Amino acid sequence: MNITVTPDVFKLAQVFTISRGSRTEAKVLTVRVDKDGVTGWGECVPYARYNETLESVTAEIEGLPAGFTREELQSLLPAGAARNAVDCALWDLEAKQAGKRVWELAGLPEPKPEITAYTLSLDTPEKMQAQAAENAFRPLLKIKLGTPDDMPRLEAVRAGAPDARIIIDANEGWSAAVYAELAPHLLRLGVELVEQPLPAGEDEALIGMERPVPVCADESCHDRESLPKLKGKYDVVNIKLDKTGGLTEALKLREQALAEGYQVMVGCMVGSSLAMAPATLVAQGAAVTDLDGPLLLAEDREEPLTFDAEGVHPPKAALWG
Repeated sequence: MNITVTPDVFKLAQVFTISRGSRTEAKVLTVRVDKDGVTGWGECVPYARYNETLESVTAEIEGLPAGFTREELQSLLPAGAARNAVDCALWDLEAKQAGKRVWELAGLPEPKPEITAYTLSLDTPEKMQAQAAENAFRPLLKIKLGTPDDMPRLEAVRAGAPDARIIIDANEGWSAAVYAELAPHLLRLGVELVEQPLPAGEDEALIGMERPVPVCADESCHDRESLPKLKGKYDVVNIKLDKTGGLTEALKLREQALAEGYQVMVGCMVGSSLAMAPATLVAQGAAVTDLDGPLLLAEDREEPLTFDAEGVHPPKAALWG
């Protein structure tokens, strides 16, 4: 078995800003696993928030032994971007070797399209209202917030898209006081969910606080080991393959989270259709799907995912799985 890692860069359609900074391109790693003339591939997005770089993740992957199974991979690498790309490449390889789709190998029903959120970048209230108006036709908008002065932004987005469903992602940017002040207004403005309002290391403050809309753990939830620390704080968990370390753990996290009474959101980093493809399987029946990465790009993979009025469609075999 031969593994190759290649850095790829995809230009964004416009500057993308969250509470931690801005970017104009998506830098990803493409992993190919070759065995007996068959190639499986996967993609990951190393994330600085988790102390990952293109170089560090490449080194993790290149440090793997010459041969191992997908099951053995789970203990060879920790949850994170490196394991994600290799895990998804191995799923793709297994499907091609078996002449089946990944959903069949995983014992899942055939996937269907899922309505996905479309993310509005953090900006001035005026520019966010313009973004909202431009995308008001979309059924679900996700607003990037995370500053002490977010109320005007929220009001502006609602004015720009009066009929769209809205969810919010604060990216750990609020204090407990700011969240408590904003919370009643979220309900008034029809917000359906708020992601990670407080820093992961400070989310104990959520215990006992009123949650007028469901609160979702993103940075506080990586894999199944995260679940015990979420009790009493969160109502929803955001499953991202770059956090779980691949499709294998993502499916197990979904199963356990649902069993423990959490709702599930399936999210993404800013990557190409190859990164989203495995996540479409996890997103089946999710309370919220947020797999809009390709919609934020100016360029994408060959055979990209299809996005239309039905949502994001599962990948064609030519792309993945």
